[in-house]
Amino acid sequence: MSGIASKGTAPVEEAPLRALLDGVNQVLLGKEEAVRLAVAGLLARGHLLIEDLPGVGKTTLAHALARLVGLDLQRIQFTSDMLPADIIGASVYERATGGFVFHQGPLFAQMVLADEVNRATPKTQSALLEAMGEGQVTVEGETRPLPEPFFVIATQNPLHQIGTFPLPESQLDRFLLRLTLGYPDARAERELLEGEDRGALVQRMAPVMAPEDLASLQEAVPRVHAAPPLLDYIQALLGHTREAGRFRSGLSPRAGLALLRAAQAWALVDGREAVLPEDVQAVFPAVAGHRLHPAGAAEGQSGDAHAAAVLDEVAIP
Repeated sequence: MSGIASKGTAPVEEAPLRALLDGVNQVLLGKEEAVRLAVAGLLARGHLLIEDLPGVGKTTLAHALARLVGLDLQRIQFTSDMLPADIIGASVYERATGGFVFHQGPLFAQMVLADEVNRATPKTQSALLEAMGEGQVTVEGETRPLPEPFFVIATQNPLHQIGTFPLPESQLDRFLLRLTLGYPDARAERELLEGEDRGALVQRMAPVMAPEDLASLQEAVPRVHAAPPLLDYIQALLGHTREAGRFRSGLSPRAGLALLRAAQAWALVDGREAVLPEDVQAVFPAVAGHRLHPAGAAEGQSGDAHAAAVLDEVAIP
């Protein structure tokens, strides 16, 4: 893999990136594409939504990423009775000082695992909006910055399960990528059954990069070259979703920027200095699937299936 550089900049050291991918793949067996998407999301400074059944490795993925990158991780278990203050924090009166002192909630961490986020009420879900969109929260009229980097991995149970509240479109749009893990294949599952407990394996892992290494990789993502024909392809995909008539609304300009950044990060993971149409196609279902909301008779079909159809219908310039 070659280094990624631009004029006047030093090449990015890719050995830590390869070690990160290899390390996560050691604990999450048989899910190389999902792991690569998660790492691309981290490099693109985006947030990740994992929608799947319990027990397929969603929490393990978050713990492994945080451990290997050396980030502070806080896990929030969302429940129906949780309040916004439970995740943001609140001011508490202290007799020693005779005043109120703000106590930070678990949201003040470099990586936040929002477990079963759709079990919380919409009021609590909305408390994440400013944090995910702006990297800050406003409490009692005061704006408080969140740590840098700030990365949310949210897990979501399938909506047919009891006690879930669908995430609104404004909340879904804050996630750069949505992916599913699914069941492992027979070979990977056998290795899981015969191997060591995944939690114990994660706890023994040593960081393979420092936060400053992650920052360098994140800064390299926008420098990955996207040629004008590649941007034409992205615009064609966006335009098709708006004109096809199958969706309540097409992809927004924000979604277009998310698609470009995700494709640049995917190319960076592959060690290339320019984005290819194949990079856009690789990330498009994860970027667009949760943003496309079918209309009419197609309303019950998944957004991922419609994203795949869009790729089939739009020719590469």
